[in-house]
Amino acid sequence: MVIREIRALRGPNYWSIRRHKLIVMVLDLEELEHKPTNKIKGFLGRLKKTFPTMYSHRCSVGEPGGFFQRVKEGTWMGHVIEHIALELQTLAGMDVGFGRTRGYGEEGVYNVVFAYMEEEVGKYTAKASVRIAEALIEGKVYDLTDDIQEMREIRERVRLGPSTGSIIEEAESRGIPWIRLNKYSLCQLGYGVNQRKVQATVASTTSNIGVEIACDKEDTKYLLEQAEVPVPRGEIIRTERGLKDAVRYVGYPLVVKPISGNHGRGITTNLQTWDETLVAFRAAKEVSNSVIVEKYITGEDYRLLVIDGKLVAGAKRTPAHVVGNGKSTIQELIDKVNQDPRRGYGHEKVLTRIEVNDLTKSILKERKKTLRSVLKKGEVFNLKDTANLSTGGTAEDVTDIIHPYNIFMAERIAKIVDLDICGIDIMTTDIGQPLPDTGGAVLEVNAGPGFRMHLAPTEGLPRNVAGNVMDMLYPPGSNCRIPIVAVTGTNGKTTTTRLIAHMARMKGYKVGYTTTDGVYIQNRLLMTGDCTGPASAEFVLKDPTVDFAVLESARGGLLRAGLGFKNCDIGIVTNVAGDHLGLKGIHTIEQLARVKGVIPETVLPDGYAILNADDDLVYEMRKNVECNVALFTLDENNKRIVRHAKSGGLWSVYENGYITICKGEWKMRVTKAINVPLTFDGKATFMIQNVLPAVLSGYIRGFSIEDIKTSIESFIPSPAQTPGRLNMFRFQNFNVLLDYAHNPAGLTALQNMVAKMDGSPKVGMIAGIGDRRAEDNHRVGQIAAETFDEIIIRQDKHLRGKTEKELIEMIHNGIRSIDPEKPVTIIPSEEEAITHAITKAKKGSLLVFCSDVVPDALNLVMSFKEKEAKKLYDVG
Repeated sequence: MVIREIRALRGPNYWSIRRHKLIVMVLDLEELEHKPTNKIKGFLGRLKKTFPTMYSHRCSVGEPGGFFQRVKEGTWMGHVIEHIALELQTLAGMDVGFGRTRGYGEEGVYNVVFAYMEEEVGKYTAKASVRIAEALIEGKVYDLTDDIQEMREIRERVRLGPSTGSIIEEAESRGIPWIRLNKYSLCQLGYGVNQRKVQATVASTTSNIGVEIACDKEDTKYLLEQAEVPVPRGEIIRTERGLKDAVRYVGYPLVVKPISGNHGRGITTNLQTWDETLVAFRAAKEVSNSVIVEKYITGEDYRLLVIDGKLVAGAKRTPAHVVGNGKSTIQELIDKVNQDPRRGYGHEKVLTRIEVNDLTKSILKERKKTLRSVLKKGEVFNLKDTANLSTGGTAEDVTDIIHPYNIFMAERIAKIVDLDICGIDIMTTDIGQPLPDTGGAVLEVNAGPGFRMHLAPTEGLPRNVAGNVMDMLYPPGSNCRIPIVAVTGTNGKTTTTRLIAHMARMKGYKVGYTTTDGVYIQNRLLMTGDCTGPASAEFVLKDPTVDFAVLESARGGLLRAGLGFKNCDIGIVTNVAGDHLGLKGIHTIEQLARVKGVIPETVLPDGYAILNADDDLVYEMRKNVECNVALFTLDENNKRIVRHAKSGGLWSVYENGYITICKGEWKMRVTKAINVPLTFDGKATFMIQNVLPAVLSGYIRGFSIEDIKTSIESFIPSPAQTPGRLNMFRFQNFNVLLDYAHNPAGLTALQNMVAKMDGSPKVGMIAGIGDRRAEDNHRVGQIAAETFDEIIIRQDKHLRGKTEKELIEMIHNGIRSIDPEKPVTIIPSEEEAITHAITKAKKGSLLVFCSDVVPDALNLVMSFKEKEAKKLYDVG
């Protein structure tokens, strides 16, 4: 078997609208295509022995053991690998269940699709599953232990921490979109101008000064003392001499901790002797240059959590420990504690396994014990000196028993330090009594406090503290989104995108939009190239200045990585024609329609899918949407439109020379098509078709008919406004029309327009495209032969898998099949072909350039135009 490709999808996609995290592995079974599982001796037995838990896989049989039944009857190895990938992740603590295995369109090649939780784990799983299957085929014993541990370690390395993860889960439950901004815990909630950021549990609303104060324990202690908050007596020291003075002033027992630090690093508690204190001082110095020496307060460790000025949770924390039974060694007691199913590796479960590290060993040494020591019955032995859950500690929820004084104090402390998300560590014998009465003290104030102990305490009620964060970031009535219009289709989507963006700008919006030419923010080009994939969409949605997004979404990005957004307000499909077939497993126009259909299926329930009623495949997409449907047509007698109108639907039409918006059977004429520059005096029918969904978008977004009219009449096709889309250059003796038409459907639309234009002879420059089927390139040649009097065959900059000679021959054969005598000139270089056409142009001719690299072609044509103007000016 050979893995051809592994892709990670991260949004709505061809395989599933709801399941966004999918791995797509293109797998060539090679000779195994002719060897299903029932023909591999002993395979089922080895599979059962390696994966006994796979019995729960129902498969298409629909009952436990169903998948094993399929294997017994005979199924293909791609299907088996799909199930191995799912079970392997489940065994590693990542329970996933969605999978599909479908033919790729080539014999023996399959798309093996399965869900993942973490992308890097998913990619590892794909490779491991093939490796495991190969071992089982060969009759080898395969130990899963190393793979499972590796997957766990990858997950811990790349996943969001439990605190950030809880905020993201809460955002998702409220329908708030989010984007991970780096490989750590920095995430964006919401889009554009309505975004907020979180990192761990620090939010974009959190005061930077508050964080600075909390991170400096000296400042914190000083501020709290000044506010009459009970804190332990202490000193800030930097040297061993200062340590001696501090010990004399404070007195034993002591706590030594770095002035800045987190997660309990460098903190040592309950120090009773000088030697212990000196070791603790040196440990703290490794974390921070300045060290706090303070009185050790006896009692229990509590964490109070204040969010947006209100106490929302409290927990009693206990360090990782074991309790003796008079028989077992400390190591045996640790092993028994770690058997608790709630304990796992890192943050994968509610509790963390207790690991014996250097700190544990030093505690054992200090107390003159080893891992082989046997504790007395009932003896509690702390294995760590801090109560952090990440080191194996436990937590008990105490929110409902906190004394009102302590609540008042905690909320006041959060205000004093100026933190909107604040963790306050308290030591007291009874949290149900006022702190001054118990002799307790505030030990520390934390910015970015961990939520894990509150979300899933070992004992007591879980508290949805992430919900309090979301209430703070997005209070009731606030908006987390910006309007998103998504545009797809085979042809016309770039022009439609640009026109809608122009309309929104005219209404005062700060628009971000993506096209095949680049990404624009407020009409400034910030990224160049084909920017119709998920990364470009996210670029717009991450921009904090954008309050309206128009996103061109092409098939390539959808198949490669899925959509870059979960939902849109308006989804437009202009048309579906045979283009790019044979790529990424998409071989039929029906499959291509399924790809394009992802866009309307992601429209929010109160939004609109705008569909082409004149295109059978596009019209059928209405059956799969869960939103409103608006239609557009060039024929108001279209039976589909008539039915839609009678049901009160929204639609747009080109009728009696007018661009018209209709609601039910009522017409609202916007303007005559000849007044819309984009239509070239009404000659460019395909441009009228692009205008129709655009005006519908504006109407749906609440733009007035007058505003829509003004917008479409002021949108002038030009190199600046619509680069490569019907750019007309009028020279003294001839005209040049430059367009991006690059497939049979696009060239046919151009053909209809050119037939209405003046100019003789009509000279066309065309090219074959390497990633199209031979019949598509042949058809391009045929259409060119029907359209132009003379033809120049050039070659694209990127050959995309075929030779220059092959592509030129495909085009030439198409031309000859229509008119063997058609004058044809072959000039592979686009620059040389354009130069030849312009310098040899006959008076009164019309030159039509179908360009691949639009910016280069535009610059070259404009340079000739400038030279002509300069020459005429000099002569004058």
